[in-house]
Amino acid sequence: MAEVSDEALARSWHELMGRYNRLACRLDRELGSAHGLSSSEFEVLQQLDACAVQGELRMADLAHRVHLSQSALSRLVGRLERDGLVLRAACEADRRSVWIRITDAGRTRCAEARPTQRAILRTETWCAAQLPPGDAQPAGPSSPNHPA
Repeated sequence: MAEVSDEALARSWHELMGRYNRLACRLDRELGSAHGLSSSEFEVLQQLDACAVQGELRMADLAHRVHLSQSALSRLVGRLERDGLVLRAACEADRRSVWIRITDAGRTRCAEARPTQRAILRTETWCAAQLPPGDAQPAGPSSPNHPA
């Protein structure tokens, strides 16, 4: 493998951060205007919604999945709880742990926002280019990732 210069590495990092920030801003703007959610709020709802029937995770596990600090996640969950999208409950087995559960309203909001998020990701060709070969699917009516 060829040696990469420090300057090329720094340029690549800067480009990656620029693409990520543009995408995050677009997600926040469009999810916010269409669904009243930030991209982080959507991500939390999506992670909870993906948790089988119960739709719940321990706060610490959720923090790892959404890459937020405990305090940032606690504030975000507080907003979602205030809006009736999640419930927070102490763990009966370990009172130090807190469970976060998605509500029916949270599942509905997540389902409504999902096509918006997926459409944004689909238009960012660099996102699709990062998928492992087996995960890449053509966009079209027969694709399960294509909103009908």
